[in-house]
Amino acid sequence: MSLSLAKLQQLKRQTGQRDTTAVRMANVPALAAHMHPSTGAMPAPCTGTHGATGPMSARDNGMPGATSPDPQASLDRLRQLLRVRTPRPVRPQAHLDREVPGTEIAPGVRLVERIQRCGQTPDWLDGTFDRKDLLRSRDLLFFDTETTGLAGGTGTRAFMIGAADWVDDGLRVRQLYLTAMAGEAAMLDAFAGWLNPATILVSYNGKCYDAPLLATRYRLARRTNPLAALAHVDLLFPSRRRWRGIWENCRLATIEREVLRVVREDDLPGAEAPAAWLEYLRGGSANNLRRVAAHNHQDVVSLSRLVGVLAQAA
Repeated sequence: MSLSLAKLQQLKRQTGQRDTTAVRMANVPALAAHMHPSTGAMPAPCTGTHGATGPMSARDNGMPGATSPDPQASLDRLRQLLRVRTPRPVRPQAHLDREVPGTEIAPGVRLVERIQRCGQTPDWLDGTFDRKDLLRSRDLLFFDTETTGLAGGTGTRAFMIGAADWVDDGLRVRQLYLTAMAGEAAMLDAFAGWLNPATILVSYNGKCYDAPLLATRYRLARRTNPLAALAHVDLLFPSRRRWRGIWENCRLATIEREVLRVVREDDLPGAEAPAAWLEYLRGGSANNLRRVAAHNHQDVVSLSRLVGVLAQAA
């Protein structure tokens, strides 16, 4: 952007710089007084004791004496007038903790698998609490997802799927999670490999949220939805029938505290899970992502305990 001469002169005056053109014009009468009347020549410059030409003082040339302004101060003043922001120094980035648990089973997908010791599990459970007959314990698959939001639809994706089932050694907990957007299809394929026609899905509000969300993701990935033909036990509804009006609500955290006597420590709220995952994808720390994994792990473990409580009370 070009500035007019008048604007530049005004800025120079405001920053303490003198207008050299005005100074020259003001000194014309003073210079004329020193010129030779007949020849019009200027007087010889002042010389020192040895005849060397010395600097002309402000008194000799008729200019008022003044010290030159500080260049840095003038520059700062000019920046302030032009409203130019001073760039802030870039702080060196501290060392980030990027370590994530598990094994990479495909590009952008990691698997965490643990065996949790538990008491003797009966081979069959009474399914009357969900208006079903006997449930074979080895067919139950407890699952929960961590997603990028609660709105659902095509813009929401599951970045972590946790599942637990009973095996000979105890409760096996497996978790799949994404470390890159491109790994979603591989994660969905891996989860589908854990299912078989006899699998009975067990969730908490999964019929209304988790299962429809996964169905959308399978559809967008152009894959058959493996959950559609499976039986599904949603523990939210029998929990409401049994404890509604007794506790303040029937959220899983409340059922854990009041029924299972589970108190979570350093638990990351589910509402903060999307931000934790996105922070990791953008190059941030993996600390909160590990806390999300711990939250998801406890969810599926609590489901395995809750189904036993409901079956015994049926």
